Amino acid sequence: MPALVSRGRGRRTINEINMVPFIDVMLVLLIIFMVTAPLIRPGTINLPSVAKSSQQAADVVQVEIKRDGTLALHGKAESSTLQLDSIATAVQEAQAGDPARPVVISADREVQYDQVIQVMDRLRQAGVQRIGLAAASRS
Repeated sequence: MPALVSRGRGRRTINEINMVPFIDVMLVLLIIFMVTAPLIRPGTINLPSVAKSSQQAADVVQVEIKRDGTLALHGKAESSTLQLDSIATAVQEAQAGDPARPVVISADREVQYDQVIQVMDRLRQAGVQRIGLAAASRS
């Protein structure tokens, strides 16, 4: 309801927005977000699944991140278990001098997102050009 001001002979209304209720609501929302933000812990992610996926190429190097955090490298014929420090050199050897040969990273649903990013970062630093993520297909 606009306020009425009497000045001299007549009365006229003052059309102003009252900002106090707006500020009160914003402060309450700020407090709520500040209290609830530390309680949200995004540790693990559920990897996406796709309805229809195309077949991946036959000569890809596959890096598998298992639930316990160990890494496995699957090439054409060999399969080996590796550590994060040695994954870059092993992938380069599996690519056989072809940096354009694709590398596919597949991870378990329970693997933390940070582990996948660390593997991708090591591969990028090693000069791997094509890195992809594998998704489980729904049957």
